[in-house]
Amino acid sequence: MERPASATQPKHTNIGVVGLGIIGRAIAGHLRRKGFSVFVWNRSPRPVPNFVGSPGELAGFCNYIQIFVSDDDALLQTVEQLSEKLTPRHVIFAHSTVAPDSMRAAADVVERRGARFVEACFTGSKGAAEKGELVYYVGGTDEALREARPILEASSKEIMHIGPVGQASAIKVATNMVTAGSIQAAAEALALVQAQGLPLEKFVEAMRVNASYSGTLAMKLPNMLERDFAPHFSVKHMLKDMQIASQIALSHYLDLGVTAAARDQLLEQMQWGHGDDDYSAVLRKYLHEPGMGYPEEPQIQEPLEQSHAEESIAALAGVETPNVEPQEAGLVASPEPVLGFSGTLNATAPAAAPLRRGFLKQLLSRFSSGEE
Repeated sequence: MERPASATQPKHTNIGVVGLGIIGRAIAGHLRRKGFSVFVWNRSPRPVPNFVGSPGELAGFCNYIQIFVSDDDALLQTVEQLSEKLTPRHVIFAHSTVAPDSMRAAADVVERRGARFVEACFTGSKGAAEKGELVYYVGGTDEALREARPILEASSKEIMHIGPVGQASAIKVATNMVTAGSIQAAAEALALVQAQGLPLEKFVEAMRVNASYSGTLAMKLPNMLERDFAPHFSVKHMLKDMQIASQIALSHYLDLGVTAAARDQLLEQMQWGHGDDDYSAVLRKYLHEPGMGYPEEPQIQEPLEQSHAEESIAALAGVETPNVEPQEAGLVASPEPVLGFSGTLNATAPAAAPLRRGFLKQLLSRFSSGEE
C-alpha cells in the first residue's frame, strides 16, 4: 500500500515519549537514530538521555507526545497529568491497547485543552519497533492525522486510517483475539502431537505448507519448541486485551468461546507467576519436557459444607479424600505444568483444583438429585 506524501518534518522537532517498556524504549531509540530530539518520562526513573521529571515538564519541551503505557487507567492518568500544560500547539498520540470508551475519554481530556488527539494503536513486536516497521491503526480528525503522519512514518511501514477515535482500538482488540486464539490452538496441537509420540518438528514442517500458517506462527513456533518465552508481547498484556474483548462481548451479548478459552489460559499463566513472559508461554500448560515428572498440583479451600459432603460421598465411594489446606493468594508453580483440564477462571481464583474434585462434585450432584 503506497503511503501518501506528507509534509517535511524538521529534524529538530522535539518528540516526547511516555512509557519506556519494550515498545516505548525501542521507539525512543529509533527516533533518536532518525535525528529527532527525544525527551522521555517513565513512572520509574531510568538512566537515559533527556529523562524529565513529570509529564507536564515533557509537554513544556515537546509539541508531539507519544504515550506507550500499559492499560486504560495508565492512559487516562497520563493525559490528566499532561492536561494542565496542553495548548493548541500539542499533538498527543495514544498507542495503548485499551477499551474504545477509554480511548474516547482520553481524547476528550486532550481536546478540551485545544490540543489534537491521535489514536495510534499498532501491530508489531519488539523487532518491528526497533526496525521502524510497525503498522499503525489510527483514528482521529483529518487535521490531526495530517500533522501526525510524519511522526508515525518515522517508526512504521504502514499507516491505516480506521475512522473516528475509538474505532482503531476495536480493530486492534479484534486482531489480538485472532493472535491469542492462534497461539492457544498451536499449544493444544503440539500437546496432541507429543501425546502421539511424534516429533514436534514434523508439526512445524506440516504447518508451513498449510493454509492456516501465519506470520504469528512463523515467529512463535520455533521459540515455543525451544521453550523460549523471552517477552516480545507479554502474558499480562495479552490477558488485558482478552479481558477487554470479553467486556465488549458481554455488553453486546456475544458468546466468544475461543477468546474466553485463550483468556483463561493466559490468566492461569499469570497465577503461576509468568505474567512477564511472552504470551506463547501458554504452551507450558500443555507441553512437558520428556522424562519430567508431574508437578504437584495447587489446591484450593472448599466451603466447609461442601468439603464435609464430599468426605461423606468419598467414604461411600471408597475414595480417600485429601485434607485441603487454605492457600495464600500468590501461588508458586513448578516451571513446567503439563497437559491438564481446567474450567473458566476468574480474576481472583487460584489455579484449577485436581481432577478428582470434579468427579466428586458430579457424584454429589447425583446423590442430591436422587440419580443412581
